[in-house]
Amino acid sequence: MITRSVTRSALSGTAALAAASLLILLPASPPAAADSRTDPAVRAPGPPRGAVIPIAGSAAASPPHGAPGAPGAPAAPAPSPAASSAPSAPSAPSAAASSPSSAAPAHGGLDAAARDGSLLRRPGVQVRPDRGTPAPPELSALSWLVSDATTGEVLAAHNAHLELPPASTLKTLFAITTLPHLPPKAAHLVTDEELDDIGPGSSMVGVVPGLRYEAADLWRGVFLSSGNDAVRVLSEMNGGWDRTVTQMRDKAKLLGALDTHVVSPDGYDAPGQVSSAYDLAVFGRTGLASPDFVRYSSTVDAEFPGYGGTFGIVNTNRLLTGEDGVAPYPGLIGVKNGYTSNAGYTLVAAARHGDRTLLVTVMNPQWGGAHAVYEEARELLDWGFAAHGKVTPVGSLRPPPAPLPPRPRVRAAAVEPGAVEKAVRARPAPPAPPAAHAEAAGPGVGTVLPVAFIGGAVVAGAGLVLVRRGGARRGTHRP
Repeated sequence: MITRSVTRSALSGTAALAAASLLILLPASPPAAADSRTDPAVRAPGPPRGAVIPIAGSAAASPPHGAPGAPGAPAAPAPSPAASSAPSAPSAPSAAASSPSSAAPAHGGLDAAARDGSLLRRPGVQVRPDRGTPAPPELSALSWLVSDATTGEVLAAHNAHLELPPASTLKTLFAITTLPHLPPKAAHLVTDEELDDIGPGSSMVGVVPGLRYEAADLWRGVFLSSGNDAVRVLSEMNGGWDRTVTQMRDKAKLLGALDTHVVSPDGYDAPGQVSSAYDLAVFGRTGLASPDFVRYSSTVDAEFPGYGGTFGIVNTNRLLTGEDGVAPYPGLIGVKNGYTSNAGYTLVAAARHGDRTLLVTVMNPQWGGAHAVYEEARELLDWGFAAHGKVTPVGSLRPPPAPLPPRPRVRAAAVEPGAVEKAVRARPAPPAPPAAHAEAAGPGVGTVLPVAFIGGAVVAGAGLVLVRRGGARRGTHRP
């Protein structure tokens, strides 16, 4: 019995040493690689460079002389508090070092403000001028913004995220959403039903039921005459009114325009429909990356299909055409103007001087009449070109990167008790690698297994010697 115990102990020690040797030889699992992926930030590219764009005051497009079109859309029964309130004196520009406002930010909340990391959610004028740089002009608009269209840097802003009715400037979002899906030559036969639900007082280009229109004609009707009838037909070509609303909402979120809520794609006053100077600038900047968008928005006049032929239409953006006594702005590209009784006058305008393109938005000037929106935009463009490179940006039109989803936890599988011993008994140990391979694997790796078995044999031999000696001693004292 003693002999069996000692022998079993010796063999167990040998097996343990062999198992330990096997564990040493088994390659360690490589550590899990860190997830280097990052969700791409959605960034609207800058305007195309080198594109031939007909602009006011250039040889490519001299300002026409004709009757101006109606500037916008509809009347709504309930004016907004912002539109009905008495004008107040504009805020004086605040320095960059001013303390943050305690007022809650607009739609998007504190989380959006934290991600934004800018001054744009503070109320009032936000600007960081260098020493000697003049402050932005004092304007009456409830909200405005001036930015570099190429880089997306915001040079200055006033209530950038204030939610206001956008009027027909919302057509910029409609255009960047649906333009990619509608080739210019795509044709559509207009029906009476498609034009039935156009709101009273809407601006119209003059789409005729029963005629077949190409998408390019309809887009000129949208950008030049702000035609809500053209928007209706293009929406039908895009899959329907409701589908277009859903796509526009998704597009706004994708671009980080969190102040915008779309109800009516043409910008017609509707309960809950709002946007902001910031969001409209994002839409305008995105459009400037599309040659089709730039071509349509910078067209001064065109022919539109009608009964028995065509008739002329003129762009209602007076800063582009120079109509009604408004001087055209040199280098103006577009983009879109609008008006409703609820929204007041609104404008998104871009202008290029040399290799620099600026983009401004102006929402609801409180005094100055119908032309105030153009004159205040002119002042912002003049200031922006003069101050470019002399101010520190107060924010950016580029949305922040979306946060990465939480990384799943990977747990190591539990090792079954006795698994190593089973593996040792079930699988013979691999032979020692040749010397060359052993050296390549690292010093000592090729000799661990032989040493382990030699050590086990020595322990087993010592155990047998002890057994024999014990037996001999017991034999001398046996009766």
